[in-house]
Amino acid sequence: MALTGELETDTEIKAPADKFWKILRSQLHLLPNICPDKIQKIEVLEGDWEIQEGSVRQWNYTIGGKSESIKGTVESIDEENMSMMFKVLDGELLNDYKSYKFTPQAIPKEEGCLVKWTAEYEKASEGGPDPHDYMELAINATKDIESHLLNA
Repeated sequence: MALTGELETDTEIKAPADKFWKILRSQLHLLPNICPDKIQKIEVLEGDWEIQEGSVRQWNYTIGGKSESIKGTVESIDEENMSMMFKVLDGELLNDYKSYKFTPQAIPKEEGCLVKWTAEYEKASEGGPDPHDYMELAINATKDIESHLLNA
């Protein structure tokens, strides 16, 4: 059984890609209000709300009915393709994974956009879980952001 893996999921939303990207790029502070049942708090530890490579944030969230937190940094940003890669530095997630990176990307469509989430991970042990719960959290948060943008 492989210890490293990659999961990818695509979610079509009706909101424009540039507006979804703006939330991720510079308005993460809105997420606890947009999806409070999923994300309770985001704190800037290094940098500011305008995400830059090397900026660090602490995320408090709920997954599977449990409160967890992660500390993560932005490894790379691709403005042209509206994507960025986050690397998890610390938190409960690393009980199951030696390393974990996730990349959201907003891909414009004629109407709305396709939001692609990719998780790259290395399990801490051979019997460890694949991160399906974390991908589900990302999909559900994406849908909450869509609702927020369409009702704004």
